[in-house]
Amino acid sequence: MSHAGHTYDRIAAHFSKTREYAWPEIEEFLDDRTGELGLDLGCGNGRHAEVLADHADRVVGVDASTGLLAEAADRAAESGFDADLVTGDAATIPLRDETVDLAVYVATLHHLRPRERRLASLDELARVLAPDGRALVSAWSTEHTKFEAEETDGWGLDTEIDWTLPGGETVGRFYHVYDPAEFEADLQESDLELLEWELSSGNCYAVVGP
Repeated sequence: MSHAGHTYDRIAAHFSKTREYAWPEIEEFLDDRTGELGLDLGCGNGRHAEVLADHADRVVGVDASTGLLAEAADRAAESGFDADLVTGDAATIPLRDETVDLAVYVATLHHLRPRERRLASLDELARVLAPDGRALVSAWSTEHTKFEAEETDGWGLDTEIDWTLPGGETVGRFYHVYDPAEFEADLQESDLELLEWELSSGNCYAVVGP
């Protein structure tokens, strides 16, 4: 299991309680799109898989954390949506080539290290997207107010941000916080086609194709 998988297993239940609602950027991306197979890569507690289920005939949620996948299974049962939940690594997606019509890959890319794994995950996303498939990719940005005072020299920064559990225990989470120009450059270097991108709520968002 990846380092991120272990980390999120430790905080899964508490983390899930704070992640109830889908991001508006994901809802906007999916609004006028449909497909046969939808992929939520780094699905966490399934909040975006639930939205994706309204736009795709079948949904696969992939996450490195079995604890978060258990939370997603509970959410699916309670909310009444179907999703195939799979333990997997974003840098080696367990799906066949050119099968995914719609994908969301949000708040996960920035947990991968080193840069080669981040690029590998983008290439993997390109591999599984169908010829007309579309995906939304997001990562935390240095434009977020949390990082305003940081000197990043245009290439983002590696940092650790604590999650505080009830009772006061802290669990460190690795982040590569992207400089916006670096985010664009990594997408351009990958096998994905960068169609559009923007900054929103301290995150970089990109719509991509294969």
